[in-house]
Amino acid sequence: MNELLNEPGLQITIVLFLIPIIFALILILIRVNRMISDTLKKKELKRIYEHLSHLQPGEISALEERKKELEFQLSGNELSANKQVKDPRGLIDQANEIHEIRFLQTKREEGRNIKIPDEEKKLILWFLGTSVFWLFMGTTVGEYLGIKFVAPDADHISWLSFGRLRPVHTNMVFWGWASMAMVGFSYYVIPRVGNTKIFNLKIGYVTLILMNSAVFLGSVCLMAGINNSGGEYREYIWPVMLLFATGIIISIYNHINTIAFRKTEEIYVSNWYVVSAMMFVVVILVVAYLPFWQDGLGETITQGYFMHQGVGMWFMFFNLGLMYYFLPQELNSPVYSYSLSILAFWTQILFYTLIGTHHFIFSAIPWWMQTIAIVASVGMVIPVAAGSINFMMTIRGSWHRLKLSYVLPFYVVSIIFYFTGSLQGTAEAFRTTNLLWHFTDFTVAHSHLTMYGIITFMLWSFTYTLVPRLTSYEPPSITVGLHFWLALVGVLVYTVSLMIGSTEKGVMWIEKKPFIEGVVHMIPFWLWRAIGGTMMWLSHIIFAYNFYRMIKPKKEIKLPQTPGDILEIIHNKQVKA
Repeated sequence: MNELLNEPGLQITIVLFLIPIIFALILILIRVNRMISDTLKKKELKRIYEHLSHLQPGEISALEERKKELEFQLSGNELSANKQVKDPRGLIDQANEIHEIRFLQTKREEGRNIKIPDEEKKLILWFLGTSVFWLFMGTTVGEYLGIKFVAPDADHISWLSFGRLRPVHTNMVFWGWASMAMVGFSYYVIPRVGNTKIFNLKIGYVTLILMNSAVFLGSVCLMAGINNSGGEYREYIWPVMLLFATGIIISIYNHINTIAFRKTEEIYVSNWYVVSAMMFVVVILVVAYLPFWQDGLGETITQGYFMHQGVGMWFMFFNLGLMYYFLPQELNSPVYSYSLSILAFWTQILFYTLIGTHHFIFSAIPWWMQTIAIVASVGMVIPVAAGSINFMMTIRGSWHRLKLSYVLPFYVVSIIFYFTGSLQGTAEAFRTTNLLWHFTDFTVAHSHLTMYGIITFMLWSFTYTLVPRLTSYEPPSITVGLHFWLALVGVLVYTVSLMIGSTEKGVMWIEKKPFIEGVVHMIPFWLWRAIGGTMMWLSHIIFAYNFYRMIKPKKEIKLPQTPGDILEIIHNKQVKA
């Protein structure tokens, strides 16, 4: 037993299981403390009610007089010579206590509520709630995989092997977290910009069920060893992806009909992006799963097409459309340039659909096809620059809000990652950089820089913008801050460590060093990867808590503090009597 406990893999596995348990225990202690506090407050409130029931008329009159004094406003003649000096504001007799933690910046709550039909609100929150669940589950798997890089003998169970869990992680966060959240937001944005209602709510719920069923069944199949035997991100077998595609197809029908019955003349650019992205994902799934071109080089070319179109024409395209709606709403100002958004739309369609084979430079794929992919990757500078400039110029004049808003930092970070991560993809496409970085962990770092730094940070931005406006409940600003900094620092530790180690490993390969030397060289960088991944994973637990607080806040028992509060209690008792 002692020898077993000395195994580092088992030790790390135990720690991994202890982290959420400890977190849950802390939440339980907080809950117990809150229950004790609420019980004491209820007793105090009961005592106050009993005391108020015996108030004399003179005491009530004194309270009313004091209430008037506290509501006093300057009349303009306070400095006249014959005025008697009083303290009607209680500045001397009463000093107010500040309860906030002084070294933390208190974030300003927006307080802008949005009224939409309750049925639509419920559908949107169901999509977002299930997406939060898949984010936690998918990244818990990713956390375990990161630990396996440091302790490969953490377990010897076939269902938990790296080769099975890795696609579970990627597909769960792709099709579960990001896709579910995006479709949920689309059911809010499309009716709003058309000033109309969702065409058919039942179709929305059918989509919700089909997409969740696809992720659940696909994950179970992958862990059981049942997969497509295909390339990255298309490991789900075709019946599973058929469920997902069916859900998207019927939502396209729903959205197009919603747009057709709009009450506005123009179709806002967000709808262009959203509906186009949903059409693209159906096309790329058909291309990826039909067997006609799945032999030899045809399969490799198809894999490059599917992998990159999934990222660029589904996730990126969809989120850019949402960004063109939510960023102006958060800032309460129009988008900087509508023309730039249209330029970015068409140039992304032109260039992004050609760049898939830049993942297979120096392969047996025709040289001209590799060159086209490189040229198209350079062309992607146009839509990326247009979009980044448009977003940053939309924020101009609002930079002072960064210190007062808990939402805006998420937007700014996602835009910065959008520019830097996309240009990094362009830089990786060249033959010289492919020679250095390809088949190393640099690709893993880049994928997290884009899918996490861009897509996930954007989705968090939209969540913190929309949900409080739908429910009227704000999350605690201190836990939003913890979420932001753990996620940001975590993804930077994760990606920077892998990029440094992978560059050094690429140089070793070019110098024809033995492969195993590169593996040994990466061990400390994989440790930093696990540390960064753990920070990201912890931030997701906090995000789940914040989402819970936005849909179901804690009930505060408020004790009367002012004469106005006491008089309100007396008035309510008189009304009931």
